[in-house]
Amino acid sequence: MTTSHAIPDNDRPPPVRAAFSAVTWKEIAHLLTNLPLAIVGFVYAVVMVSITGGLSVTAIGIPLLACGLYLSRQMGRLDRARARALLGVRVDEPTPIPGPKRSGGFFPWLWTSIKDPVGWRTVLYQLIRLPWGVLTFTVALTGLFVLWPVLPYVARLLANADRAMVRGLLSPSDDLERRIAELESDRGVVVDTAAADLRRIERDLHDGAQARLVALAMGLGLAKEKLLEDPEGAAAMVDEAHGEVKLALQELRDLARGIHPAVLTDRGLDAALSSVASRCVVPVKVAVDLPEARPAQAIEGIAYFVVSELLQNVSKHAGPGARGASVEVWRSGARLLIRVSDDGRGGAGASGGGSGLAGLSERLGAVDGVLVVDSPEGVGTTVTAELPWRDRG
Repeated sequence: MTTSHAIPDNDRPPPVRAAFSAVTWKEIAHLLTNLPLAIVGFVYAVVMVSITGGLSVTAIGIPLLACGLYLSRQMGRLDRARARALLGVRVDEPTPIPGPKRSGGFFPWLWTSIKDPVGWRTVLYQLIRLPWGVLTFTVALTGLFVLWPVLPYVARLLANADRAMVRGLLSPSDDLERRIAELESDRGVVVDTAAADLRRIERDLHDGAQARLVALAMGLGLAKEKLLEDPEGAAAMVDEAHGEVKLALQELRDLARGIHPAVLTDRGLDAALSSVASRCVVPVKVAVDLPEARPAQAIEGIAYFVVSELLQNVSKHAGPGARGASVEVWRSGARLLIRVSDDGRGGAGASGGGSGLAGLSERLGAVDGVLVVDSPEGVGTTVTAELPWRDRG
């Protein structure tokens, strides 16, 4: 008869753990996959350059070269995706080459495709990857068996070289290409923001003023029916409908003020910001130091919206200890600067808390603006926003 004995907790072996971190294993995987992908890319680049170079004197050589460079672009897209997944390298996608219709015809498109720097740099990347792929594959595979203690350091060194090649050869051509990529991303933010604003306006109209107006119409209909039978009851219903009209008008005014207040159009930022500050739950000091020339309507509207949202955050999140807030607006060169401060509980962040600061940051970024949040716990919050100054008209 066998007897089992429990193993004391202090004598149990430690749990099995991965020897390397997830980042290290991803780098090793990237190094091991370099060789097979480099072979495919090298063979394609050599065949493409050889065939198109030999056929360049014929009518099909130049269009074939353009198609080959286009396929090289697509292979570069795959390499960027692999580097993004395994190396954490964030490289903007180059701007696509416009089609023949947008380029002004077949021959302008053909010339643009042939001199495409992104395609040619991708071909260069594919050519130099073969010897590098052989080296990284050999070192990584050997290191798994022989260089185990120092493999993470070797993998990091080789992976950093891979990161440099991806950034240097597979990134957009120049600052203009990067700028175009940023503008395309910002355009998506603007479209999403506009769609969200339209949904908000529709929701506010449907749930607010429209519901009140429907109730008002029903109340007036009932009062009309009782006008002869019960004049006093009809008068009371008309009086109640009058109150509903006032509330509906107030909601419509608030909705219009949230879109673009009339005081902003008529009197500018100083009066508009003073108006929105008067509705804050804590006292707000407003100081607007702007020249007589007003900024463009779009910039002025965004500045009003930013201050309005930040003062709403003060009302909601500053806490009962907040005694006051301040709004400062001034121009510095080609920038419009806004600073909103409060002495509340602090702890706000642009990435959470439900304060809407992340949405403000995206909206400002869509027009080349910047949002900076300084909010130590228990000290207060200071939010600084920068907008480009664009002259009106």
